[in-house]
Amino acid sequence: MNKETKLRIHSIIGKAALKFGSEIWVMRKRDEQRLEAAQIKFLTHLLGITKFDKEKDQRIRGKTGAQNIVEEKKQYQKKWLQHVQRMDTNIISKQTLRYRPKGRGNIGRPKKRWRDQHHFEDQGIGNTPNPSGTS
Repeated sequence: MNKETKLRIHSIIGKAALKFGSEIWVMRKRDEQRLEAAQIKFLTHLLGITKFDKEKDQRIRGKTGAQNIVEEKKQYQKKWLQHVQRMDTNIISKQTLRYRPKGRGNIGRPKKRWRDQHHFEDQGIGNTPNPSGTS
């Protein structure tokens, strides 16, 4: 198989597998690193590059013309957010986006939430998150 065919397979199947369900993922730094590592591993195998060649990730992406998978995922999530914003208010996805739990939260540092990741307060969606971590 030639390089162009392998790149098409990567863009059709590989990226789809890596981004499956990513519109609702909450990504931590470590998760982003793992996602990038999976993409680079596939691309290096595609090009026949080994660890001993010591190629930089940017150069590998430049040779293949691939975009950073984490950036693609972020764009995909922004499109999903815009899609949900256009939905009718009785759709469960929009209700879930605007939902605020009642009561006290758990003790300790609050978990990273999807709405925190996308800075909803900047876009005027819902209420501004409480800095104390309680709802």
